Formats: sequence, C-alpha cells, structure tokens
Amino acid sequence: MLKLRLKRCGRKKQPSYRLVIMTESSRRDGRFIDQVGFYNTITKQSYFDIDKINQWLEQGVKPTDTVKNLLIKANIIKK
Repeated sequence: MLKLRLKRCGRKKQPSYRLVIMTESSRRDGRFIDQVGFYNTITKQSYFDIDKINQWLEQGVKPTDTVKNLLIKANIIKK
C-alpha cells in the first residue's frame, strides 16, 4: 500500500521534510517513488505540487495524519 508521508532531511537540529510517496513498509528515510513537495518546520515555509498530490490521492494513496493536517491547512483537501 502506498502512503503520502514526510521524509526528514536537513541538518542536525534543523529539520526540514519532503513530502514523498512511499510504500507503507519503507523506512522513514528510505527509497521513495515520487516527491510532491516540502515543508520546513523552522521557517514554516512549504511548497506542495497540487496537481501531483491530487493525482496520487485519486489513485488511492493514503496520507499520514501529519501530512493530512498540512494539506488541510494549505486548502488542498477538505476535512
């Protein structure tokens, strides 16, 4: 099963995250299928490729709870 989840990157104590499509059994920083955006927790800067996200969600990809909350705040999906 595919998931839309966060992959950590950035330096020590300065995390930033990429929104990626991965298999459910993959590790957090493992191999991903597609990258659809990023989110920086320190500056609250984010970018989401809305077309790709909607395309993957239509194909049945499930977002994690944290990603779902980010997408709701960005008005990409509805509650």
